[in-house]
Amino acid sequence: MSPPIAPPGWSRWLVPPAALSVHLSIGQAYAWSVFKPPLESALGLTGTQSALPFQLGIVMLGLSAAFGGTLVERRGPRWAMTVALVCFSSGFLLSALGAATEQYWLIVFGYGFVGGVGLGIGYISPVSTLIKWFPDRPGMATGIAIMGFGGGALIASPWSAQMLESFGTDSHGIALAFLVHGLAYAVFMTLGVALVRVPASRSGAVEGGAAREGAPAPEGTAAPGGTPATDGTPAVEGAAPPAPTGPQVTARQALRTPQFWCLWVVLCMNVTAGIGILEKAAPMITGFFADTSTPVSTAAAAGFVALLSAANMAGRIGWSSTSDLIGRKNVYRLYLGAGAVMYGLIALYGDSSKPLFVLCALVILSFYGGGFATVPAYLKDLFGTHQVGAIHGRLLTAWSTAGVLGPLIVNWIADRQEAAGKTGADLYGLSFLIMIGLLVVGFAANELVRPVHPRHHHDPAVSAAPPAKEAAHAQRQQPESA
Repeated sequence: MSPPIAPPGWSRWLVPPAALSVHLSIGQAYAWSVFKPPLESALGLTGTQSALPFQLGIVMLGLSAAFGGTLVERRGPRWAMTVALVCFSSGFLLSALGAATEQYWLIVFGYGFVGGVGLGIGYISPVSTLIKWFPDRPGMATGIAIMGFGGGALIASPWSAQMLESFGTDSHGIALAFLVHGLAYAVFMTLGVALVRVPASRSGAVEGGAAREGAPAPEGTAAPGGTPATDGTPAVEGAAPPAPTGPQVTARQALRTPQFWCLWVVLCMNVTAGIGILEKAAPMITGFFADTSTPVSTAAAAGFVALLSAANMAGRIGWSSTSDLIGRKNVYRLYLGAGAVMYGLIALYGDSSKPLFVLCALVILSFYGGGFATVPAYLKDLFGTHQVGAIHGRLLTAWSTAGVLGPLIVNWIADRQEAAGKTGADLYGLSFLIMIGLLVVGFAANELVRPVHPRHHHDPAVSAAPPAKEAAHAQRQQPESA
C-alpha cells in the first residue's frame, strides 16, 4: 500500500479529521469500565480479572507502538490506519465470540492482545504526518488528534451503557454489544483511511515513500497555512511543507541519547500521576467524603468521571497549543510542578473541601492529557521530523509502564490501608505522597533535557554518498585530463 500523496490544492485541515476518526474510535479503551460489572456478573469474575483486557491492551499499545513505529514511518499513515482498523475491530469480534461461548480467555486475547496492537499502531499512525503538515504549529496539530483518544470515552461510555441496557447484561447481550462495537468502529475508522494524505516535499520527494527522480517541486512551495517559506515567498494553502531543517535523528540513534531517556522518565511520571486518579476516580471521590456530612452519591461520582474525561480531552488540545507559544520544556514544568502542588492540596485539604478536590483533580487530568499531546512536538523539537513517528512509538513504552504502575500504587496501598482499619481519605494519603515524589523526579528529568549533540544527527547526504575508500578508488580509475 503506497502512501497517498496530497494533490495540488489539498487542504491540510482535512488531515486532523482523518486522525480524529481513528483516535475517537480507539479512545473507547478508556470506557472499558462499563463492561466490567456485566462481565463479573455473567462470567463470575473478580474485579482484578475483569481488568485484564484493559491492562493487556495498554501494555500492547506501548509494545506495538515501539516495535511498529519504524514500519509506520516506512509504509505511511494509510497502511498504519488500515492495520489499526483491522486489529481493533477484530479484537471486538473475537471478544464477541468469547462472550457468546463464555470463554473469557478469548475476550482477554481479543480485546487485550489483538485490539491492543490496533491501539498502539492507531495511536501513532497520524502523528508524524500531522507534524509534517503543520511545521508551524506541531503542538496544536497533534493535540487535535490525540484529543480524540482522550474524548473517545465520552462517546463510548454512554453508547456502550445504552447498548448493554438494550441487549441485556448476560453473556449473550455482552456478545452483541461487542459485535456492534467492532462493526461500527470499522466503518468509522474507514473514513480516516480514505481521507488521510501525506505532503510532497519541496525537493520532489514523497513523504513515506521513495523520491521520484527528477520530479519538479510543487507550485508555490511554502509552509502550509500562511507561514513563510524559507525563500521568503508567501505561503500557499495546500502546498508542500518546506524541507526539514534543524536536527534530524534516526529512531535507532535517538535511543542512544540521554534526551530520549529523560523524556521517557518525564512521560512515565506524568502518566503515572494522572492515571492514579483516572483509574479509581469514582470510588476515590466517594471514599474521600464517605465520613463527612455531604457524602457523594453514585450518580455524582459518575458525573465526576465524565468531568475528568472532559478535562483529559481539553488538556490535550489546550495545553499542547499553549506549548507552541511558551515552549515544550516550560509547559512540562507546569505539568509536573503544578501537578505536584495539586496532589499536595488534595492530600492536605481535599477531604474538607469538595470543590477543591474536584478542581485539583481536573487540573491533574488536564496535565495528564496535555502530556500525551505535547510529547510528539517535544520529540520533533529535539530529534526532527525524519523518524519522529518511530521515536514516538518507542517512547510510548513509558505509557505501558505507567499503565501498570499507577493503578498498582493506588489500589495496593488502598487495600493495605483498608486492611489496617483505615477509611475515607486515609486510604489514599500515602499514594498521593508517592505521586508527588514521582512528579518531582519527572520535573528533574525535564530540567536535564538539552539540545541533541550534533554527533547524533542524521545527514541524508552523507548516508547516500559512497564510502570514502570507494570514492578514492573511483577517482584513481579516472583517466588523467589532457
